[in-house]
Amino acid sequence: MSDDTQDHDDHSGSRRDFLYLSAGAFGAVGLGAALWPFISSMNPSADVLALSTTEVDLSQVEDGQRITVKWQGKPVFIDRRTPTAIEEAESTPLAELRDPETDEERVLTPEWLVVIGICTHLGCVPLGQKASEDRGEWGGWFCPCHGSHYDTSGRIRKGPAPLNLPIPPYAFLNDTSIKIG
Repeated sequence: MSDDTQDHDDHSGSRRDFLYLSAGAFGAVGLGAALWPFISSMNPSADVLALSTTEVDLSQVEDGQRITVKWQGKPVFIDRRTPTAIEEAESTPLAELRDPETDEERVLTPEWLVVIGICTHLGCVPLGQKASEDRGEWGGWFCPCHGSHYDTSGRIRKGPAPLNLPIPPYAFLNDTSIKIG
């Protein structure tokens, strides 16, 4: 074989390698560009992201007052508990509870109770947010659908509900506001 033929083969091999690599890179970029809209569509939509957290100003809530806010489409009950309500919640023996949790496990500060306001039996919204509504035997919430009674810490005390009112993830931003979610 002459030197010209060998040079031509080496040159052809490097050109062929370049073409393979270029075609592969072009194909990878094209595939990425084609898949990007599909992958991006799996991200949560803007309205879902907006509902992922809720900030609540507590400065206007008085002792003993309860407010309801929405978080992820669910009612969240916020109760500024009186010293009497705190004492009742803290002094409850765990042996009396169907779903035993201490009050300290359910609150970040004793004055504020934050619970998702959905009965754990069949998903009804319990009464007790307004002073004129029935708050059940323990002064918390009462679900009239099937008779579940919750105490001042949102713990189930009587009726068919199997669990306490759930606590959403929340944190105090300062003394007068919280962030839920």
